[in-house]
Parts: sequence; structure tokens; C-alpha cells
Amino acid sequence: MKIVLTASLIVVTLAVAQSGKCKDVFDANIRPGAFNTSLYCHLLNGKNVGVIVNQTSRISDSSLVDVLLARQIAVKKIFVPEHGFRGREDAGAHIDNMTDSATGLPVISLYGSHKKPTPADYDGLDVIVYDLQDVGVRFYTYISTLEYCMEAAAEQQKTFIVLDRPNPNGFYVDGPVMETKYKSFVGMQQIPVVYGMTAGEYASMITGEHWYSKAATLQLTVIKCSGYDHTKKYQLPVSPSPNLRTMGAVYAYPSLCFFEGTKISVGRGTALPFQQYGAPELAGNFQYSFIPESGPGAKKPMYEHMVCYGELVGNEPEKVLTETGGKLQLKWLIKAYKAYPEKDKFFTDFLQKLAGTAKLQYDIEHNKNVAAIRKSWQNDLLKFKKMRKKYLLYRDFE
Repeated sequence: MKIVLTASLIVVTLAVAQSGKCKDVFDANIRPGAFNTSLYCHLLNGKNVGVIVNQTSRISDSSLVDVLLARQIAVKKIFVPEHGFRGREDAGAHIDNMTDSATGLPVISLYGSHKKPTPADYDGLDVIVYDLQDVGVRFYTYISTLEYCMEAAAEQQKTFIVLDRPNPNGFYVDGPVMETKYKSFVGMQQIPVVYGMTAGEYASMITGEHWYSKAATLQLTVIKCSGYDHTKKYQLPVSPSPNLRTMGAVYAYPSLCFFEGTKISVGRGTALPFQQYGAPELAGNFQYSFIPESGPGAKKPMYEHMVCYGELVGNEPEKVLTETGGKLQLKWLIKAYKAYPEKDKFFTDFLQKLAGTAKLQYDIEHNKNVAAIRKSWQNDLLKFKKMRKKYLLYRDFE
């Protein structure tokens, strides 16, 4: 075991990956940090513990909460992000507090009346443990929850532990860097759309750059993954949210999510969310079609019961990777915009929050080509990449 100390960050790693296969992961050589219980359970013994978890917080077939309780660790509170404890709630849906029927523990929502833990939420706790599977995209809100929870821990002098998990989109960095005027819960910091970092690496960066209140005072511990680096593809064992159900969707999500800031459906309410896009207004331009219907994770979806015409783009993970080529794919957004009959109604205000800038919309509306659009964000992207290097815990892709 090797321990590296850098400022207030403690990085714990195994010198050699433990043997044995993990049926929860695509590559048996990759083990999320949570699996390496010998590296962190001793840090929790005798402590009152709060855990930030959901359905992805698993060690093989067991939830992290069950594993900790079985080891006589005093888990006192469960905190949950967007989509809830079981990961079934709609995007943006208000999540209420509850009591977990299996353990009797209080479940505190960080996507309901408040998004940052209050002093009362952390009262009586010594250590906060974060274990959520992210997908490595700025507007995927788990990193916003991470930041708020870290900030609250720093302000209230709680120890914070990140059980790191691989980033399935961690093999590239791309997209416009967010401008501060567009800060929101779908973009808290000046990072690109795809930032190429695990949650542990990102936690190290926002702490090291002092991007939140009292960051210098936080005792942050990152339990690293074993066998992972940024050149590897990682297949998620559990869906991280109700509309990212396949690896094709996970790979297409960074590009297709821009449609959430338009009048185009991304297939919520179908069997293939974030694997297709379309709208009734695109009839005559596309032959492919789908019909959204209300269901779990998609209550009253856009264009419910209506035929939407568009494209299927994310049905095969290998095809999506080929189409994107390790970068954001803008051609789908541009193609839909050009085919949409009422162009002044195509975009909504939400696109600027997703993109982190107004320039993407402006460039598309003014007929800029993909190369010109991509060139516009390269200088900021290079600055971010240089900063990012300081906080990487795993071998990079370049």
C-alpha cells in the first residue's frame, strides 16, 4: 500500500491490484475504490458516518451501506443526489426525505428543498463518504452534489472520503469551458463539457484550486480504483440514472444532451433514451421515428403520444465511439437545426447553461461549420488541460 500526501489531500492506492474477478465490471482488472475496503474501513471505525450514495454504490452484489453496516460501522445518515436513492426518479424531479425501510436510516435528499447539506444534516457526523458512479460530463449533476457536500464538510470540519470510480468518458476532454455568468447546478465550475477526470480527481482539483469555501481546511481522502487508467474503457455495471441505460447512451450523452436545450426530444419515454433524437416537426426530413410514452424515469415526456422523426445514433457503443472519435459530436445538433422549420423557436434558454456559453447557439444560428465552432473553444480547453494534469491520479490518455 502506498500513501501520498499533497496538501490536504490523502491519496490511498494499492501497489498491486488484488487478484480475482469482479462480476460487476467489464474489465476484471478494474476495481472501483469501494471494493478496496481494507483501505478505508479502518478510517470509519469508531466514527459516526454519513454516506452519499445511490443504486450505483455497490460492492459486487451488495450495497455500500449494507457492507459498512455488516462491518459494524456506524452509518447514521444516507444522502442522495438527483434521481433518488434507487435512481428511478425523473431528471429534475423534486426528491423528498424518507426513511430507508431496510435499515431504518434517515435518507436526506440533496435534490429537494436544498442541494447543499445544512449544519443540521451533518450534525453528529464525523466522516462523510461519497460513492456515486459518474459519467464525466459537466452537466451531469453528481459532481455538483459532490462540490456542495465537500464545501459543507469543510465549513463544518468533517472529514471527507471519496470512494473513486472509473469515468466511462474519461478517455477524452472536449467542449466549451463554462463561463461564470452561466453558473448553475448543471455547471458549477469553469470546466469543459467533457473534463476527463474521475470523481476523486475532480474532488482533488476543486480542492487544490480552492473553488469552494474553506477548501484549504478540508481533510480529503481519495480511495483509488485499481487497474484503471484514462486509456481504458469501462463498462458500467449499474445504470447511473434512469435514462442512461446502455453504454451507447453513456457515450452519446455528452453530445445528445445539448438537445435538452432545444425543441428536440432525446427519446425520454422510449426504450432508447439518449440513443436517438427527433421531433414531430422533422417529418419529411428523416425516415426513422419513435413515439415517447410516459413511464418510469420519464413522466409526461416531451411529445408524449406523438410521432417524432429523427435519427437513431447510439444503439451500438462501438458505432458511437467511431462517430464521436473521442470528441463531442456536433453534426447531429446542426443537422436537426437546419431541418427544423421554425429556427427562431429551436433553441431554449437552457442550452446556454448546458453549453456554459451563448456562443454555441450563436455559431449554429450563424451557419458556422463544425471546425470553426470547435476552434473557438480550443484556447480555453488547452488551459484547462494543463491545470487538469496536476490532479490526475491515473495514467492519462495522452
